[in-house]
Amino acid sequence: MTRPPFDPRLCLVTDPSAPAGVVETAVAAARGGAALIQLRDKTAPDAELLATARALREALGPFPHARLLINDRPDIALEAGAHGAHVGQTDAEIAEARRILGPNAILGLSIENPAQLADVDWSAVDYIGAGPVFATPSKTDAAPPIGFEGLAVLAAGAPVPTLAIGRMTAAHAGAARRAGAAGLAVVSALCAAQDPQAAARAILAAWDAG
Repeated sequence: MTRPPFDPRLCLVTDPSAPAGVVETAVAAARGGAALIQLRDKTAPDAELLATARALREALGPFPHARLLINDRPDIALEAGAHGAHVGQTDAEIAEARRILGPNAILGLSIENPAQLADVDWSAVDYIGAGPVFATPSKTDAAPPIGFEGLAVLAAGAPVPTLAIGRMTAAHAGAARRAGAAGLAVVSALCAAQDPQAAARAILAAWDAG
């Protein structure tokens, strides 16, 4: 089973309301070093989501380090030619997502508490998104925040890289890394930034220094 390698240090989770636009923000983040770009749009019709996914795939072509993932929708990921998908506890089952994607795609899974670690087929999962570390307005149905102590528990219990999510910024890089995370998954830290490229570089610099 050969899946594309990926750098887990910084994942952009897109916001459809990003002032600069989804594709433009993703390109700027990739230019700044973000290696995981997760397209998340809970309300877009399938045709619109697919069109955005294809536009992202084309726009990210000049950045060989960038891996495009589609949130919730392994079927859209497959049709768009993305590198993989990310699913949550209430989205596609891991086995079904892996069946749709095939053996050579990246598959991420949201984990909110230690109990959810027990039933995971780790042979099908490449990384987890752990959190929310802090309460976040970008995901209204999010679970209660777990803090860095909770993050440490999840990171220790997962045999794959752990990405901390939930209002993560450059200021949290050191604490997340000390908790055992392999990287940060961010929304507003890049989508709301005036200069997403510079913001991505700052987060990665803080991570590397942490």
